[in-house]
This record gives sequence, structure tokens and C-alpha cells, in this order.
Amino acid sequence: MPFKSALLLLSVLLVGCVLPPKESAHPAALANARVGLSGAPVDPVADGWWQSFNDPQLDRLIRAGLKDSPTLAQAQARVADALAHSQIAHSKLLPSANLDASTLYQRAPQNYLIPPPLAGHTFWMGQAGASLSWDLDFFGKQAAAVHQAQALTHSAELDLENAKLMLGTAITLAYVELYRENALADIAERSAAQRENIVAITRRRVAAGVDTQLELRQAEGQLPQAHVARDQAQAAAELAVHQLAELSGQGADAYASIQRPVLNLDAALPVPTALPINLLARRPDVLSARLIIEAADSQRLADRAAFYPDINLKALAGIGAFGWNNLVQSSALGAGAGPFISLPLFDGGRLRAQYKSSEAQLDGAIAGYNDTVLRAVQQTADQLTGIDALARERVEQQQTLEANEAAYKLAEERYRAGLASYLSVLNAETQVLTARQTMVDIVANQAVARVTLLSAIGGNFDARALSLTTTANSAQVLPRVTP
Repeated sequence: MPFKSALLLLSVLLVGCVLPPKESAHPAALANARVGLSGAPVDPVADGWWQSFNDPQLDRLIRAGLKDSPTLAQAQARVADALAHSQIAHSKLLPSANLDASTLYQRAPQNYLIPPPLAGHTFWMGQAGASLSWDLDFFGKQAAAVHQAQALTHSAELDLENAKLMLGTAITLAYVELYRENALADIAERSAAQRENIVAITRRRVAAGVDTQLELRQAEGQLPQAHVARDQAQAAAELAVHQLAELSGQGADAYASIQRPVLNLDAALPVPTALPINLLARRPDVLSARLIIEAADSQRLADRAAFYPDINLKALAGIGAFGWNNLVQSSALGAGAGPFISLPLFDGGRLRAQYKSSEAQLDGAIAGYNDTVLRAVQQTADQLTGIDALARERVEQQQTLEANEAAYKLAEERYRAGLASYLSVLNAETQVLTARQTMVDIVANQAVARVTLLSAIGGNFDARALSLTTTANSAQVLPRVTP
């Protein structure tokens, strides 16, 4: 009879239990070959890539940022939190043991529930015991949770590496901006000196009766404009200093210690003629996005396993008795062991909704990965296009600058000799000023583009190492236009 009752109970449970839904189709993650990310693995970003600028101050600022930046501190805290959750998930695969003890001083009611001689008397009731529980994880629920936690931990570690790369990139770009503004301030100073020279020439021409007070006032009126341009560049340089201090985890007391950059922008981070596109596969954010897919899929598997029974082994042993004297008697000892099975029957649709949520999160993770990969390819291609365009612009701008400086020198000599008007000198000087500013912008933008390219591929681009990698792996090469 007990056997038949157990079969009947099992039949009821199997009929009434919550059945798992059918698995839905999910969008596919972009295949590496489709976007050119196939090929042998490439080494990750090397530490100290910024040292190619050969500026000790830049090196000091970046190292200070890597040490004291609040942004990195937050990323490090997220790694620690993810690691702790991974340890919590792993602990659920292992047996757990507890030791419990309690004592209670109470008066038993005098009624039929409490038999004599305890009824109506006050006594101590004590118990102590040890228990052991082990989730056998037959359907892989806990294993999936462990895999999810491990994937999220690795993802957080990659996010930290990406934050370090982004911080180094931001500090370097701010440093290049400081260089740019100082160079523009130099141009404004040089322009002011040129205009002061023109004012002196004009005064001599007025004294000689060649020019009038109108030309003198025009020449003098150009001096404040040069000073304004210088002040604007200096103010922009101060803002760059403020940004550098903030990015490096420092306050206002660091402003005075940040001096003018000494950079060789042309020598820093030279771009090789060929870049294997599988460099993008090492970007920390691409790798992190891939791990997010793994974590989401593990969560989906764990939520699916929740439809099946939880089977635990439980064991306990302890003592319990009324009165302290009875606790030490052999009759107070008790023990037990056996399986513990829990099967969901009715939950109002909670498990199905939870599973649908995990499937939606998996779809979102796949879409996020695809978006990250496509943006990585676009960002890299955009920077390569910009670098090639700036190289051509620089050649043409150098020719323009040389021609404008020669024209200005000739106009100044003609004006000094009384063969040209002040207007011709002013026009020539304006052309030179514009050409110099444009050249500074191009040189600085070239450095910005190379630093941004490094960030886009997730690492440095040593020309020799990459040429060997490209030859050995036969990887797809990022398209470039030869200037």
C-alpha cells in the first residue's frame, strides 16, 4: 500500500508540475570571418605605449591616473564584486554544514497537549545539533550559475582593462591639446611681434610723409587682435591643464606642476602600412561583450533548470530534551539522513516569465556584441581614413605655408620700400597666420588620430611586430589609401 501511494503521489506531481517552455530561436552573433576578425590571436595592448612620445611628464600623469583615478577605482570595485559573486555561486556546488543550539526556559500549559509530569511546570528545554546539506545539481542549475558568474567576472576584468586604455587615451589626447594650445599661443606671440614691426615701419613712413595717420591707426589696431588670440590660446591651455589634473586623479594643487609639453608628435606611434583587422578581436570591450553573451546564456540555462526538481542530500545529528540533566543522556541523541526533493507545481507563471526574461537578455547581449564589433570596425576604418587624409593635407599645407610666408616677406619688404600699401601687408600677414594655425592643427590632429586608432584596435601597433603577424597569419588587412 505505501508503494502504491508513492506511485500515485509521483504521478500527481509529474502531471501537475510546471513544464519548461520550448526554446526560442535567437539571433546569431556576427561570425569573426564576416567582419574580418579571424586569424591567430594577437598580443594584448602593451603597457607604456604612451612612452613613444618621449615626454616624462606625460608618463608621470598617466601613471598617476592609473594609480589614483576614481574611474578606475570604480572599475576595480566592480571586479571585486563580480569575483565575490563568483565565489558565492561556486560555494553552492559544495556541501554546507551548520551547527545550531538553543535553550528556552518555559512553563508548559496545563492541558491535554502537554502530558504529566511536565504540564503546569516550568523547566529548561534545550537542543543542539549539526546538519549537512548538499545540492546534487542533477540538472545543472548551479553549474550554469557558476559559469555565469565566472563570465561576468572576466567581463568586469576586461572592462577594467578597457577603462585603463580609455584613461591613458584621454590623458594623452588632453596632453596633445595642451601642446596645440601652447603652439597656437606661440603663433599669436609671433604674429604680435610681426605686427609691432609693421607699426614701427608705418610710423617711420608717416614721419617721412609716405603714409597717413589712417595707415598708422590700422596697423596699431591689429596688435590687440594678436594679443586676444594669444590670451584665448593660453586660456584653452589652462583648461587642458585642469582636465589633465582631473584625469590623473589630482586636484587644483597639481595645476602649477603641469608644465608645457615637450613632444615629438611626428615620431610617436607611427602607423604601419598594413594593419591586420583581427587586431579588433583583442579589444577589451569586444571580448567583454562576448563574455556577456556567455553569461546571459548561462542565466538562460539556469532559469530552464529551475523547472526541474532540486535534489539535495541532507543529514543531521543532535541532542534535545526537557531539562538540562536529560541532555547528557543517551536517549536525547537523535540523527537522520536522506534525500530532499523540491519540484515546482504552481507558481503563477513566475518561472516562465523569468525564462522569457533571460531569453530576452540573451538576445540583447548578442545585439550588443554585434553593435560593439561593427562600431569597432567603423572606428578603426574612420581613423585610418583620417590619418591618410591628414598626411595628404599636411603636404599641401606645408606648401601653402611656405608660399604665404614668402609672400608676406615680400610684401613687408615692398611696404618698407614704399612700393606697396599697408593693405597688401595686412592681407599677406593674415594668410600666414591662418596657414600657421592650420599647420599646428594638422600636426596635432595627426597625433590625435594615431592615439585614437590605438584605442580603436585595443592595443599598440608596432610596425615590425604587425608586419610579421600579418605575414605569418595571412589575416585580412584593413584597407588604407596610400598618400
